[in-house]
Formats: sequence, structure tokens, C-alpha cells
Amino acid sequence: MKAQFKYAFRAGMSVRLPAFAAIFLMNLVFIVLGLLFRLPEAAHITFVALSGTALAAMMAVNVIGDISIVGRIFAAPGAYLHALTPVPRRRTLLAGVIAMLVMDIITMAALIGGVVWLAANMDVFYGGLTEIADIAAGDFIVTVPETLQNAALLIAGYLLIVMVILFCITMGKSVFYQKRGGGWLTALLAVGIAYAVSLSPLILTPFGDVERFGAFFTVTPNAVGNVLYILLILLEAAALFILTSRLLERRINI
Repeated sequence: MKAQFKYAFRAGMSVRLPAFAAIFLMNLVFIVLGLLFRLPEAAHITFVALSGTALAAMMAVNVIGDISIVGRIFAAPGAYLHALTPVPRRRTLLAGVIAMLVMDIITMAALIGGVVWLAANMDVFYGGLTEIADIAAGDFIVTVPETLQNAALLIAGYLLIVMVILFCITMGKSVFYQKRGGGWLTALLAVGIAYAVSLSPLILTPFGDVERFGAFFTVTPNAVGNVLYILLILLEAAALFILTSRLLERRINI
């Protein structure tokens, strides 16, 4: 399992690491300059704009890195070695999913933090440092549990999206392979799963408020409902993981 994690992280990091290092150093230089010198407002605005643009670029790089990891499972030549590895496919799948999850979240969290810092630093020079610090500290203390729940919800939701994509790719490479309209069937499957996932929170209606938007529904859960909502998403991701790993144990067309 250790080797699977190593190869999965290596596949995703070869693209991410240079881009992340360059953007992180750029943000660090901007932050240090902003802390040491009272720069003109135009300089602060430029820093925030460049940091935000770099954040968008990092999102694209993360997608490319994720494709590299997915390619090890489904595309030649990496998939041949992946298929011949004498371990259960669920282990290699788990290694790839965790690698994507960890690298995407860490890189985005670090760079979003840089953008927020630069924006707040600009506001400090044109507002009040003490007042801003007091407000930020007060909000943090009050909303720590909510912040942790939101972070857990974000991670669980991202994991579910990854598993939906991997499951649909696996279906397209196995069950629907060389079937007439296999591509359309895979697309319809993705839409169906997305719609089913959007309806699944309806079971939490005793723990929140339900609103309808056409054919879709949204549930705004209470404190207890938030925990159940996170567990529901994790259960859906786990179910898709089990189905995907079992399909991978069967014949996958590379």
C-alpha cells in the first residue's frame, strides 16, 4: 500500500509541484513586501489581482494533475502496470483518490489563504488594524464549530465528486465498452447519479428546511442535520468506491 501511495503522489506531484512552488513563492514575496513597507494602493491591488489569477491557474494545474493520476488507472501505458500490480484494485484506487484529495485541498487552501491575506493586508492600510483584528478574532471564536463543519462538508463533497467521475469512467471502460451509444450511456449515467445525489438530502427533511427549485430540492439542515448530511455524503462516496473497485477487479479495457 505504501508503494501505491508513493506512485500516486508522484504522478500527481510532477505537474503540481513546480506550479505550486512558483505561486507560493510569489505570494510569499507579496506578503513580505506588504508587511515591511507601506506600499501604494495600486501595488496592493496588483498583488491581489496576480494572486487571484495564479489561484485560477493552480486550479487548472490541479485538474491536469488529477488526470495524470486517473490515467494511471485507465489509460496506457501506466494502466498496464496498474492492472498487473499484485494487490487488490481497491488499494490502488484508494491511493489515487487520497492523493488527489490531499494535493488538491492542500494546494488550494494554501493559495486561497495567500489571496485572503493579501486582501486583508490591503484593507489594513486603508482601514483599522486593531478593529479588523478584533472582528476577525471574534468571528473565529464564535464560528469555530461551524468552520470545522464547513471544512468537513467541503472535503466530503469533493470526495463524492471524485468518486462519481471515477465510477462513470469505470462504467464506460467496462459495462458500456463497445456498446452502441456507450458514450451517451455513460453521460446519462453521470447525469442520473448527479440528480440522485441532489435528491438524497431529502431524507434529512426532519432535520432542516426544504426548498424546491423546479425539479431540484435543497435542504438547509440544522446543527444535527449538518453532521448527518456529511455522513450521508461519505456513505454515498463509500458506496461508489466499493462499486468502482469491484468493477476494476473485472475486465477493464485500457
